[in-house]
Amino acid sequence: MRVTNLFTKTLKQAPADEVAKNAQLLIRAGFVYKEMAGVYAYLPLGKRVLDNIIQIIREEMNSIGGNEISLTALQSSEVWKASGRWDDAVLDVWFKTKLANGSELGLAPTHEEPLTKLMKPYINSYKDLPVYPYQFQIKFRNELRSKSGLMRGREFWMKDLYSFSKDQAEHDAFYEKASEAYGRVFDRLGLGDITFKTFASGGSFAKFSHEFQTLSEVGEDIVYVHREKKIAINEEVYNDEVLAELGVKKEELEEVKAVEVGNIFTLGERFSEPLGLTYTGEDGRAKNVFMGSYGIGPSRLMGLIAEHFSDDKGLVWPENVAPYRVYLVSIGDVAEQATELYERLQSAGVTVLYDDRNERPGAKFADAELMGIPHRVVISERLLEEGVIEYTSRRASDASEKLTVEELLAKIA
Repeated sequence: MRVTNLFTKTLKQAPADEVAKNAQLLIRAGFVYKEMAGVYAYLPLGKRVLDNIIQIIREEMNSIGGNEISLTALQSSEVWKASGRWDDAVLDVWFKTKLANGSELGLAPTHEEPLTKLMKPYINSYKDLPVYPYQFQIKFRNELRSKSGLMRGREFWMKDLYSFSKDQAEHDAFYEKASEAYGRVFDRLGLGDITFKTFASGGSFAKFSHEFQTLSEVGEDIVYVHREKKIAINEEVYNDEVLAELGVKKEELEEVKAVEVGNIFTLGERFSEPLGLTYTGEDGRAKNVFMGSYGIGPSRLMGLIAEHFSDDKGLVWPENVAPYRVYLVSIGDVAEQATELYERLQSAGVTVLYDDRNERPGAKFADAELMGIPHRVVISERLLEEGVIEYTSRRASDASEKLTVEELLAKIA
């Protein structure tokens, strides 16, 4: 991509009404556009980051047998009434509307009910189980507070996977596989060291559910972390009985703020029973399907990564999620040589954002730092006379290096 082909521009200041650091940086760098509180459009650079996060999650869900699907956002009230969750007093984040004929619809805040209904034609026998459908979709929740940028939205991206198993033993085995896959996702996103599997309330389905909480000063949750065991306890279940069950002592735990970036729940027969999702077992008897739910928020993760990996100059994306790996800056009358380098980098499999604007070097450098592209490469007449280019790592504090093109390719290709 050439910067002259991007319709977006960087800004010196974020909108005055935007208080979240992640949204301020993403707006200024031209990654997102704020439609309203809690609602953001993804611009070309932001869409690439979101897609990179989604692809990492997709690969890990596929690795444990996930089948990707795409469900509808518009929901009829029928299945939600069957489960008891259509009433606003039960689920208080609904966005509801009506068709011209007066039928009431909702914009899905989650998908347990409609997917349970959808699976009925496909699950009849024990031979049809287990199955693990999942999707990436925009969810809609009427949040009272939307002041955390991408980290708490009224419209947001969610990956939700649902497991359909014959019994709890089969479910439990997959539950652990999903937990391990989540750990790999956070490792690949650069958050593994500060993300903890966290014991939380299991509600009526199980003694515990598990959240994945990333330590952050902007977090809205309080968790108690055991760094050696790499686990945490949400304050909602923090008591002596839970400590004893987990084999930890209060003095071993550290109270910290955190952001919930994922969760896994045992649902049991909570939705299969009221919606009639059954299968015929090996003994010929009808049984309720045993279910689980597994969520990760890609857009929330994008906001958290922007919040966590940034400095006073702008964003500092990890390589796995950055929109491009190299920001190529041309200075002076070097268009031919810069284009040749641009094409050579791409041929080596390196994604490049080429700043080919007729703009001051300082402005180009400032935009490179604000956008947070991991590697900056500068080509100029003076450098060409020396037979080198200038390389700088966005994440390193050391000075720029002068490298030959071959040395550069060896370093980053």
